[in-house]
Amino acid sequence: MAEFLYRVGRWSARRARTVLVAWLAVLVAAGVAFALGAGTLATTFSIPGTPTAEVTDRLQSDFPDASGGTGTVVVQTEDGEPFTAEQEEAVAGLVAEAAAVDGVTAVMDPFQTEADRAAQAQQVESGRTQIEDGRAQLDAGQAQLDAGREQLEAGQAQLDAARAQAEAAGMLAQVQPQLDAQQAALDEGLAALEAQQTTLDDGRATLEEQEAQLEQGATLLDMASEIRMVSEDGSAAIVMVSFADPQMEIPQETKDALVDVFADAPEGLQIDLSSDMTMGAPSIIGAGEIVGLLVAAVVLVIMLGTLIGAGLPILTALIGVGIGALGALSLSGVVEMASVTPVLGLMLGLAVGIDYSLFIVNRHRRQLKAGDELHESIALANGTSGNAVVFAGTTVLVALLALNVTGIPFLGLMGTVGALCIAIAVLIAVTLTPALLGLVGLRILSTKERAQLEAGAGTGGEAAAAPAAASAAPLRPMSTGWAVVRVVVGVAALLLVALPALDLRVNLPDGSTEPHDSSQYQAYATLAEKFGEGQNGTLLVVADLPASETEADSMTAQVEIAQVLFDQDDVVAVAPIGTSEDGTVAAFQVVPREGPTSESTEELVHTLRDMSPIDGTYEIGVAGSASGNVDISEKLESALPVYLAVVVGLSLIILVLVFRSIFVPVIATLGFILSYFAALGGVVAIYQWGWLSGVFGVESPGPILNFLPTILVGILFGLAMDYMLFLGSGMREAYAHGAPARIAVVQGVRAGRSVVTAAAIIMIAVFGGFIFSHSAMIRPIGFALAFGVLVDAFVVRMMLVPALMHLAGDKAWWLPRWLDKILPDVDVEGASLERRHPHAHPAAEDAAEGAERDGDVEKDKAPVGG
Repeated sequence: MAEFLYRVGRWSARRARTVLVAWLAVLVAAGVAFALGAGTLATTFSIPGTPTAEVTDRLQSDFPDASGGTGTVVVQTEDGEPFTAEQEEAVAGLVAEAAAVDGVTAVMDPFQTEADRAAQAQQVESGRTQIEDGRAQLDAGQAQLDAGREQLEAGQAQLDAARAQAEAAGMLAQVQPQLDAQQAALDEGLAALEAQQTTLDDGRATLEEQEAQLEQGATLLDMASEIRMVSEDGSAAIVMVSFADPQMEIPQETKDALVDVFADAPEGLQIDLSSDMTMGAPSIIGAGEIVGLLVAAVVLVIMLGTLIGAGLPILTALIGVGIGALGALSLSGVVEMASVTPVLGLMLGLAVGIDYSLFIVNRHRRQLKAGDELHESIALANGTSGNAVVFAGTTVLVALLALNVTGIPFLGLMGTVGALCIAIAVLIAVTLTPALLGLVGLRILSTKERAQLEAGAGTGGEAAAAPAAASAAPLRPMSTGWAVVRVVVGVAALLLVALPALDLRVNLPDGSTEPHDSSQYQAYATLAEKFGEGQNGTLLVVADLPASETEADSMTAQVEIAQVLFDQDDVVAVAPIGTSEDGTVAAFQVVPREGPTSESTEELVHTLRDMSPIDGTYEIGVAGSASGNVDISEKLESALPVYLAVVVGLSLIILVLVFRSIFVPVIATLGFILSYFAALGGVVAIYQWGWLSGVFGVESPGPILNFLPTILVGILFGLAMDYMLFLGSGMREAYAHGAPARIAVVQGVRAGRSVVTAAAIIMIAVFGGFIFSHSAMIRPIGFALAFGVLVDAFVVRMMLVPALMHLAGDKAWWLPRWLDKILPDVDVEGASLERRHPHAHPAAEDAAEGAERDGDVEKDKAPVGG
């Protein structure tokens, strides 16, 4: 690979314009693809196969009317007074406009809804009055019937007595016709009474049935009483919007059309739209990101001492991220892509693109100052540093692609897009960077450096050798006591910073995490204040109903289910939504006591699911945004250990191949684990606990973005391997050339610390720029990566690893002979290439070699990695 890259570098330098035009053509092609193929980015996340997804799929097939997503528009009066009649009419007009938007199935007028609710309550009271009146009438009728029955019974007794007297007097035959006529009249009267009694009994049964239905309706109204559309003080109202598509699939065009409808609030009213309606794709780049890029530029100027040298890595990185971001976005029309995905690719592409180019530029500059010919130096820098860039980029790429093993589609796509941006950054580093270096020529050096180079060439290289000799300084290993102190302090500090990670809670951001001046936050806050926190995270409960012949039986089952749901501790309201056409599926809206990301709501989701089947009869399922976020978080948590194990195993294999050691891979991997949990600890302390919230603009601390821990593993692993290659390869090279193990540690650190420092600061600056992004999802990712790089580069790689290597001594490089024989020779630093292409100016080379033999100067050879 090193020889191949050497030739690529030489070819690119000699055909610089061709290479530049080719990459610009690729950039233009990516732009054209974006213009033709870009679609809508998803602002929500879903995972097939989760309980929420299964319930949603079933609703789409069995109960399509209840399967659509919902959105919330909050309207309130600016003066805090109740709505006037004119304001209610203005809201009704907006409701009518919104109902006409394509993709919207219904829009609920809050004032009409409350009027209907009041009418229903009045109907219940009227019904109760009517039932009482009917019962009184039935009781009066029963009393009349009982009185009539008594009269008939008295008449029967008189008739029987008359019959007995006539029989005793022997006159029965004469009075028999008269007695029979009287008996017939009595029998007829009794039959009439029995018919009236039957009618009365039927009326009473009907009344009892009506009363039962009325009380069921009253019970449902009582359980839904906290689901108000207009606040108790009359100053705020909720406009509920129902969509044709499920919550996770609502087209952005539909949301945008609704935003336009409610954009101009009527006079005296404030209208805010909830995050489920306005959460769009975050901006690709903002002010914070630009500041981060400027900081990186300053670091490059300080390190390289020339504006051309500083601008070259930034230019190549910008071209790379332009291709990567536009290329990724061009696929959004054919694959469901989360809005954060291209931003993550941009973040990675910028950071590694600058660093990878810097490695090659820095190596080339030092070779030029040592007297190398221009094109030979470019080729050799590409074959050595470029070789390490390819190797390091491959580790990052593989780690990101490994996100697909989690089985989570949106996370796998994030990893794939990130890997694409890394691959582009690597290709640009080893082709476009040599081409640009060929174009700028010696101007990559400062005026002073070029003057020194010319002076050195004019004196046969003696001036070039002098600085090398002058810079020679005696090397001494660190003291063992100091090494122990560094290990103890470093590990203790990392563990202390990692402690908050034990309290990690994950979820997806909601309106509460948005900036306090945003419409999303205002809507969330108003709902919580005026209607209760749970209104921001309602649940959808779906129940299976047994086949029933009557609506009364179906209603009875619904009331039984609703009552059980309502009796749960953290439920404040339950309202039936409706039943399917065949009456076998019923849906209920359940309002929890607290917001969608609260622990109580998460527990409620599990409690409701564990209750199934209710009363051993009714199977239930739970869906909704809050439920979906719980499922996604749990799925990600279960996938994280597997992914972490894959990455740790990958780390050990790669480092054993590179360093041909057991000890070095182990401490490097353990260091990565410490860095990872320290980064998580920092995220929890700031974004969940609210420490230093004012500094980082965290206005509402809460649960951590649920896919952050997983995505952080892949990215931080790749970057940690970069810095380990920088420092470790220098140590390995010095030890392989005969330096004592502890001296080799010092030589490796001295040779790599400047470029590691610069690369880490650039990474921190680029990632740190995203900390102040407008998107609540991007901010914690930017912080986690910036803080993780800070900890890994400066605490783990430059403090802990050298100290542990010192304590291990020669044992640090021990490798079983059988393993040494089967391992391939991975020449990451390109040493074999240097032996085939000797390049240093003779005098400078002799001076450096002599100093190395004496052990008085660190090796003037850049350890490479990336």
